[in-house]
Amino acid sequence: MERKKKQRNGSKNNISPNGKILRDCRYYRGDRPCFFHKTEGVKCEDCPHYSPFSEKILMIKLDALGDVLRTTSLLPGLKDKYPKSHITWITRKDSLPLFGGNSLVDRVLPVVPEGLVSLSAENFSVAVNLDTSFLSAGLMTIASAERKFGFGLDELGQVRALNAEAEAWLRMSVFDDLKKSNRRTYQAIARKIAGISPPEGEIIIRLLPAEAEFAAEFAARHGYDRDRLHIGLNTGAGGRWKHKKWTREGTLALARLCRDRLNAQLLLYGGPEEEERNRWLLSRAEGILIDTGCHNSLREFFSLLNLSDLMVTSDSLALHAALGLKKKVVALFGPTSSAEVEMYGRGEKVVTPLACRCCYLTDCAVEPDCMESITPEMVFAAVRKLMRSG
Repeated sequence: MERKKKQRNGSKNNISPNGKILRDCRYYRGDRPCFFHKTEGVKCEDCPHYSPFSEKILMIKLDALGDVLRTTSLLPGLKDKYPKSHITWITRKDSLPLFGGNSLVDRVLPVVPEGLVSLSAENFSVAVNLDTSFLSAGLMTIASAERKFGFGLDELGQVRALNAEAEAWLRMSVFDDLKKSNRRTYQAIARKIAGISPPEGEIIIRLLPAEAEFAAEFAARHGYDRDRLHIGLNTGAGGRWKHKKWTREGTLALARLCRDRLNAQLLLYGGPEEEERNRWLLSRAEGILIDTGCHNSLREFFSLLNLSDLMVTSDSLALHAALGLKKKVVALFGPTSSAEVEMYGRGEKVVTPLACRCCYLTDCAVEPDCMESITPEMVFAAVRKLMRSG
């Protein structure tokens, strides 16, 4: 206790006319009271929660929602390497809800003028950028940091690797053959770029009490039987790669197999882009699907995913969210890399048998295409295998 007192008294430039303000504390906000002052009434001078930091870390990860979410798996490793750190994460506005309840991130900045002003005014000990986009690399270039890992811009304004470990990822971004031959997971690659030692960290989702209550109320209204196996069917996959989504006919056939052979309750998931697809499924499913809706907020979507014991999904945000919620997952892959997805020992991968898989083409003329080549029987076999392993 005496040591802590001396440490506080030694903080520089923290004196105010009405007592000490300890700005080197992780919980200090400046524009508003900290959590502990609001809930317990404590002030800096005698606060038992005082947590001084000695390193400031900047994480840049903008694109896309699923990638931002799975990058949270680096946070435990960062905290292990820099135990007295303050972590700032800059991302797009639509990713901000991903960090609800995440105590390892001290501040999330959106890529808006206010966030950019804050970024340009600060000095960081370490900055990590895992995106090879021009915007992300530009943010890394203007950020002031003693050590930088990942990607920035060179004197020609082009994206370049800032450390040797990032060079391999940059080459995979530029050359399709290297991307296709890669066998390392995104998490393993990202950890190496950021200079973090094993073990692998988990994707972080923390459901808040109100979100768990939202899901419980939904379950009560829709005949959710807690004594049965619950399998979630996610039909979404974002809009960038047209053929990441599995066929609606395959989804319907799988639902019937799971109902008939496993006596499972089926929950149907999707976003606004899947409204027509899910309506088609519901109209033909003879009441065996519980519709979770296509217009939930991001946090509501997570809370409803938590009702499933096992998720069947293509390469999408739902895949990484289900893994973050510690669910069993059967993941379907066609145009994107199955090798890059870390399943944490809780999943099965069903990969198209077509030789042109992992092409990363936004569209193609192959018939049947990669996802059409995945049959309901192939997916059901993966579901059964995963259930037996549990």
